Amino acid sequence: MALVITAGITLALGQGLRILVDQGLATQSPAMLSKAVGLFFVLVIGLAIGSFARFYLVSWIGERVVADIRKQVFNHLIDLHPGFYEKNRSLEIQSRFTADTTVLQSVIGSTVSIALRNTLMLVGGLILLFITNAKLAGIIILGFPLVIIPILIYGRRVRQLSRLSQDRVAEVGSYVGENLTQIKTVQAFNHQPHDRRFFSQVAENAFEIARVRIRQRAWLTTIAITLVMGAIGVVIWIGGLDVISGRTSPGELAAFVFYSLLVGLAAGAISEVIGELQRAAGAAARIFELLQTPSEILSGANATQALPDPLRGDIEISNLTFSYPARRDIEVLQSLSLHIQAGETVALVGPSGAGKSTLFDLLLRFYDPDTGRILIDGVDSRKLALTDLRQCFALVPQNPALFHGTIADNIRYARPEASDTAMVEAARIAHADEFIRKLPKGYETPLGDTGLGLSGGQKQRLAIARALLADAPILLLDEATSALDAESEHLIQQAMPGLMSNRTTLVIAHRLATVRHADRIIVMDAGIIQDIGNHDELVERNPLYRRLAELQFREDIGGRST
Repeated sequence: MALVITAGITLALGQGLRILVDQGLATQSPAMLSKAVGLFFVLVIGLAIGSFARFYLVSWIGERVVADIRKQVFNHLIDLHPGFYEKNRSLEIQSRFTADTTVLQSVIGSTVSIALRNTLMLVGGLILLFITNAKLAGIIILGFPLVIIPILIYGRRVRQLSRLSQDRVAEVGSYVGENLTQIKTVQAFNHQPHDRRFFSQVAENAFEIARVRIRQRAWLTTIAITLVMGAIGVVIWIGGLDVISGRTSPGELAAFVFYSLLVGLAAGAISEVIGELQRAAGAAARIFELLQTPSEILSGANATQALPDPLRGDIEISNLTFSYPARRDIEVLQSLSLHIQAGETVALVGPSGAGKSTLFDLLLRFYDPDTGRILIDGVDSRKLALTDLRQCFALVPQNPALFHGTIADNIRYARPEASDTAMVEAARIAHADEFIRKLPKGYETPLGDTGLGLSGGQKQRLAIARALLADAPILLLDEATSALDAESEHLIQQAMPGLMSNRTTLVIAHRLATVRHADRIIVMDAGIIQDIGNHDELVERNPLYRRLAELQFREDIGGRST
């Protein structure tokens, strides 16, 4: 409404100009001049109010739409299966999420408004041109194809270049983020000169594409303005001859020139914003490409069953075969079958690439197996909602993931509603309470990105406290003591019985102390279970386990700790 009103008032100014010239100046009447000027001021005040409303409302719409798009994209991305992020660079996706939505924000909140307003001015101006002087308007119309054809040709080129330009900008952001995240490694290996050269090339590529795009837009605008203003010049010449011969009044010519200028400026503005709209179309295409990416792990459609309550934590793995999507020719797990009873502690040992961490990924349903199935308390995991399935597990990864926020926020990650008492108790059992209280703000100490400022052992103890607070019936420990020093490991080993109490526990272990607490040890190699037994039995009969004991546990065959 504000757009229509302001466009209408702007067009009405032309009639006000005609009245001013023909009834005010031509009649040399002060009264008529005052009346014409008064009408002009009324129109200006109306235009100012309408412009305020138009600018505020359209800008609000731009911000609102972009906020909704960002929420929708984030909600979709956070549910996509981890395999998607193995095939796509997370930092490039982040660039799409930020840079491309910023382009949309600018276009929806500003450029679209300009385009709509100038379209109204163009259409209204053409109509009034015919009403004012049909002969001169016909001359203007004859020149229109000369303006439209270049706009269509160059507009298509600008759109293609805009998509390419956004891709190059994403590469720049991705490379910067990757290097700054790993800044210690970059500086430790004196890699800065190589990074400078490579980034310079990436930045120059982005600049080159942007330069070509800008040149196309500049040509588009130049051609449009030249043709439109040239046509207006011809019209003024012909109209001036008509005024001299008495066929047209001066006010009529003034109004016609005013409308011609409006039409010319509107056409020029539209040709200019078409480039921006094409750029927005490229950005929107990249965003919608993310939104249309399906997740390979479907939850809602297959959620036909519920877990028993209370959950015991019994796990049955039946004939499990799996290959990663990017490496279909390599079977990471081969016909693996295993039954883990509720409350049992099972250790998985084997060389790198044996399939231990892959088994954890399948339990958490980050991937679906090629064949076979996993039963939790007798229920097929693929028939459960993902949220229900993952509430069964508490994961302590080898490299603990800590997030920006306070220590308390990170411990409460699985249960944000947990009380302070429960949080502190979890930290105490994980032997984290002591070092936390020595920090400047205790549990409210803010952590940098990925927990910068904490030692590996401190991060690991926070991850264990988080798993304790989650209070899930099944505990997954992925080499949970690998980052700990001897003292910290000793403290964690003391906490392990309490941590594993009344829980089914699966441990990926390279440390002897963890293995010895297990009810059973499963030896894996190349995705196959080689042997199952306790430590002493496996040392005696399994060559692979004996070799791992010598190399990784640093223990002699007789079981005496060295």
